[in-house]
Amino acid sequence: MSIFEGKTAFVTGGANGIGLGIARAMISRGVNVMLADIDEQRMAAAASSLGGGNGKVETVLCDVGDVQSVRDAAAATIEAFGKVHFVFNNAGVGMGGETGDIALKDWKWIVDINLMGVVYGMEVFTPLIKSHGEGGQFVNTASMAGHWAAPKMGPYNATKFAVVGYSESVRQELAEHDINVGVLCPGWVKTDIAKENLNRPSKADGDDVDMAEEIGTDAADMGVAELVENGMSPDVVGELVADSMEAKRCYTFTHAEMRPAIDMRKALIDADYGACEDALKKIA
Repeated sequence: MSIFEGKTAFVTGGANGIGLGIARAMISRGVNVMLADIDEQRMAAAASSLGGGNGKVETVLCDVGDVQSVRDAAAATIEAFGKVHFVFNNAGVGMGGETGDIALKDWKWIVDINLMGVVYGMEVFTPLIKSHGEGGQFVNTASMAGHWAAPKMGPYNATKFAVVGYSESVRQELAEHDINVGVLCPGWVKTDIAKENLNRPSKADGDDVDMAEEIGTDAADMGVAELVENGMSPDVVGELVADSMEAKRCYTFTHAEMRPAIDMRKALIDADYGACEDALKKIA
């Protein structure tokens, strides 16, 4: 029996990119989908593009950085479909910068969306899934940047590492309620994430022109825009997420070529752990 047919999913950041790819994978499996996004016009276009499955689609305006907005979106989901089984805390933004030059309001912006948006989704929807006793799943979108740090990416790395750790914690907590918690850790995917930096508060206020130029130069030097533009299709990511859900995996990774980055981090941890053990023996 399919774990998907007749169930209901709530997808944040559902108007484009990975969120839309996940929604498409759910619809094709007979899941009813509530698309949630802050861009109402784009969300309407996304909803109209979904078809070819037995699931129904509804939309709701939602700012994941505002807990009341998330509560209202959850209520709209229950009103539309009666229950919710799958929650994809997917909405996120990208931002970098050089430490010492990053506006604190930009830090708050990325934390509110990338981390607290996931927290709000978990806190609001967990009681709703528990209430029907049919089990369910959360998939929280982190990134390979949740396992692999890079210079001038402190804000993004901080939020994505946090999502990974948070998901690992609540996964253990909710297992007894037949609620699986997975964390999506994509590499380069063809989305608009590279453009989100332009929406940060300090850019809107016009008080960080120099930093904006610096970040733009760094991104060009690293080829980030090109890597994203030529990245994996969000629809492929959506199918991979569905496969992970069936297996109830903790992690969903998208790019085999990025595995050495995790291996390097593990090797550094092992080396320093061993060195500290040796040092403690001498100190003691």
